[in-house]
Amino acid sequence: MPTKHTETLENLLVGSTRLTRLAAQRTGNTMVSAVWTTLSVLSTEGPRRIGDLAKLARISQPGMTKVVQNLVADEWVLRIADVDDSRAWLIDITPTGRTALLGWRGELASALEGVFTDLSDTEWKTLEKAAAILLTKATNRPLETKEEIA
Repeated sequence: MPTKHTETLENLLVGSTRLTRLAAQRTGNTMVSAVWTTLSVLSTEGPRRIGDLAKLARISQPGMTKVVQNLVADEWVLRIADVDDSRAWLIDITPTGRTALLGWRGELASALEGVFTDLSDTEWKTLEKAAAILLTKATNRPLETKEEIA
């Protein structure tokens, strides 16, 4: 039987997934979610080999290879030599890729503004605290802001 905390965490996961899906649908952006997941992983975790990147993004290695090929062509990621293994390549996000990722996150947030217009100041403060907690628990560093990229 789930505990109250387990139920709360489940509700957070379900709610965040639904919000992300709703926001993505509202933007009309047709880019596959694997692109944004890949850029997000690279932004947070740093350069990775294709296989490691595929695991972190939770897609197949052949799928990741195709995503990376497209991202290289768009100049959103680049291949760099792995200093630990001269036969291998690391994939890293470029400044253009970071800008695209931040733009996408901004689009998602803007698409949801109408959903939250009826919140009180107290509810907004609660969401701000919850977001800060989630970011702290989900990563060792906060998400990059547009100011940090410029």
